[in-house]
Amino acid sequence: MTDIQALVKTLDFQLDIQSDNESLLKDATLEAQSVYNETIRLAKDGVDWDAIPDRVADDAHLVKNTTQRVVAKALDAMENYYEYDDFNQPSHTKDGAYPLRANYEEGYNLSLADGGDVAFRISAKPYKHVKGVLEGDDAHLDILKTALTSDEWKIGTAEALFHNDNPELHVNVTNTEQAVRDKQDSRTAVGVDVNEDNVALTALSEGGVEDSLVIDFPEIKFERHRYFTMRKRVQNAGKPSIHNTLEGREQRFVRDRLHKVSRHIVEWSQQFERPCIVFEDLKEMRDSIDYGTRMNRRLHHLPFRALQYYTSYKAAFEGIPTAWINPEYTSQRCPLCGHIERANRNKKRFKCKDCKHQDHSDRGASVNIAVKGSKKHQDWNVPALNSLPVVRKVRRQASGAVDAPTVTHDTARGYQTDGVAGVSD
Repeated sequence: MTDIQALVKTLDFQLDIQSDNESLLKDATLEAQSVYNETIRLAKDGVDWDAIPDRVADDAHLVKNTTQRVVAKALDAMENYYEYDDFNQPSHTKDGAYPLRANYEEGYNLSLADGGDVAFRISAKPYKHVKGVLEGDDAHLDILKTALTSDEWKIGTAEALFHNDNPELHVNVTNTEQAVRDKQDSRTAVGVDVNEDNVALTALSEGGVEDSLVIDFPEIKFERHRYFTMRKRVQNAGKPSIHNTLEGREQRFVRDRLHKVSRHIVEWSQQFERPCIVFEDLKEMRDSIDYGTRMNRRLHHLPFRALQYYTSYKAAFEGIPTAWINPEYTSQRCPLCGHIERANRNKKRFKCKDCKHQDHSDRGASVNIAVKGSKKHQDWNVPALNSLPVVRKVRRQASGAVDAPTVTHDTARGYQTDGVAGVSD
């Protein structure tokens, strides 16, 4: 039994511009920033969102559908702020360039050129085009060439932008025929507990807990705090342009780390029989958070939702389904005896007040998530847990180097390992 759904992947390319008008593309990205700023300003002023696209398009010097796509992304940012509060309220005073969003065969076009290259044509301004060929990762080029020739693939919106002053094109492609196994047809539930500085994983089958892993990423928390401090200083100094630059750098850094972590979650899950990745539905919990100004800022800005999304769509491309459970008591419940008490958990240490079981608190939460996912989505009996395997912790090195493992079984690729048997006194 399969659940057919559309799968979207973003392919990144560098632009080899051969029409001698790279400055035209740069000017268009600056105009796109003006469109974005005006959209945010109108939304903040209470203008009906349905009326904003036409108002902005009247003064924009871009292709109409490109203007509409930029407006849509700006409104998405406002909606995301109101609904999830993942980041601060979008600014309407940013300067510099902004990605030029365009629909396929309207704002941009692609074609197979002689010699196997993929040629592009971007409508940077009305009746003015930037032309050249795409360069980049061979795997991404292969997928794009397949999408240009296969009915199973559709090419969607793209973004033209400058990264470190180098022009790039990020293209969304969709495979409408990719099959994702139905959740009910899984044999392993992989519980994922996302935290401020790590993600804990547990694979649970009908035979018990197969394995567990804690992936540390303290650099995200550290860099977020560092950028927040720098932005506060430049804001107090009255330098909004630097503030916006720092905000962009922070978001790019976080996205890069989250993509790497999400990729390793999927790779780790693939070793088990017919896995289903289970997440906590954190929206309601986040909406109810009120622990004071400083703690609210830290918790509301954590990339829980982004990491879950990145993992979910990467898993889908591997045919792995994802599921969601209520997060209630997952961090307070003892995974062995089931006793629930707030005092069971003290930061990273879990010690059950009833049966005295000790564990890494985040690993214990991931076990409970896997158990809940199994009870909700699987048709096999959830086993009674009498013991848990040794906690394994890994941390990715900035250089990608891997230290010699201290445990005997394989670990996620690209990490150093540190075997930890529970939590000691």
